[in-house]
Amino acid sequence: MADISLEEFKTQAEDFLAANAPRKEAEQKFVWGQGTDKVAMFEEKDRNDEVADLKRACDWRAKKFDAGYGWISGPKAFGGSELPNAYQRAFDSLESQFQVPNQSYFTIGLGMVAPTIAVHASDVAKDLYLKKMYRADIVGCQLFSEPGAGSDLASLQTKAERDGDVWVITGQKVWTSGAHYSDIGEVIARTDPDLPKHKGLTGFIVNMRDPAVEIRPLRQMTGGASFNEVFFNELRVPDDHRLGDLNNGWNVALTTLMNERAAIGAGGGGGGIYTRVIEMTRAFGLSDDPVTRQMLADLLIHNKVSGYNNQRSMDKIKAGSLPGPEMSMAKLAGTMNMRRLCDFVSHVLGAKMIADTGEWGTYAWHQLILGAPGGRIAGGSDEVMRNIVGERVLGLPKDAGIDSKSPFNELKVGTQKG
Repeated sequence: MADISLEEFKTQAEDFLAANAPRKEAEQKFVWGQGTDKVAMFEEKDRNDEVADLKRACDWRAKKFDAGYGWISGPKAFGGSELPNAYQRAFDSLESQFQVPNQSYFTIGLGMVAPTIAVHASDVAKDLYLKKMYRADIVGCQLFSEPGAGSDLASLQTKAERDGDVWVITGQKVWTSGAHYSDIGEVIARTDPDLPKHKGLTGFIVNMRDPAVEIRPLRQMTGGASFNEVFFNELRVPDDHRLGDLNNGWNVALTTLMNERAAIGAGGGGGGIYTRVIEMTRAFGLSDDPVTRQMLADLLIHNKVSGYNNQRSMDKIKAGSLPGPEMSMAKLAGTMNMRRLCDFVSHVLGAKMIADTGEWGTYAWHQLILGAPGGRIAGGSDEVMRNIVGERVLGLPKDAGIDSKSPFNELKVGTQKG
């Protein structure tokens, strides 16, 4: 495919898609009271249904990879086609017109873990995992948060101790999406407790199928279990599965986190949910109420502005730039807009939202509203995002912290010692 023109590529890609997947039908206009009224923040599936759904997703990804469309811009050494990013965008646009299995199972592995492996892993690990991840022979997850270290990631306590050419990892991670169906995971662990907290960390690739890894589902207040807690009971990891240099795990984590915020910030509510909200306002006779109209206008305007900002950020990434602090802005805007949406729905529905009377389009919103607070924590809390925007975008002074070298902090340390 190296010398193929973009137009030739699009023609061949469309032929492949048409031969292997049905084309989507024209989207039906939304009508209040018709179809499903389910609205949720997290897709909560029965575990047996999830296994079958994942199998279909992996089969599609493998077929796509074998045809040359699994990693279009990736290096040939790992099964990629080494074509410009414009070719990947063209394929994604074409694929969106066809009914293909749910590909969200790969968002974390390919959107966050694989890019980190590509930048920081040893040649051994790259050879072992990159092609398999993009072909969906294996699925990856990210293991950062801990019960005592969520947004303050550098405070994590999971430890890795060296034993010859092997590292022994012990500790607990929490809120891990997809851990129960993942084959490998990216872990950040503390390798030197005597160094400042940001400087004593190291990244590793771990085998999620190892008996020393225990995975337990976490039940949410929505009733589902989309996340897990993971325990490492003296898990042995070879040194060639280390990510980056020893005690340089903070930079490894930043690579992953920026890609994570790109994925979260670029997501958010699509146009469909806002159409539903507008029709809900009409259905309950509030379309002429001035307070409701003002709240709705505020919601729609903020969503539109956020969409433009996200597009600008994603275009930079697609052009080859690394994701930067603007992704923290996108993530923060997304969670604030979700809160506006939930506030508006609560305003319109009132008590109808909290009692299941069977009335279409009422109680069904409870899963979204109960799940929304999780978005303000996932990928870094709103407070952390505001600090990043303040310091790295607006240029405000950095908050004094435990690792700061400011005279104020040195004075505090001296006073404590005295």
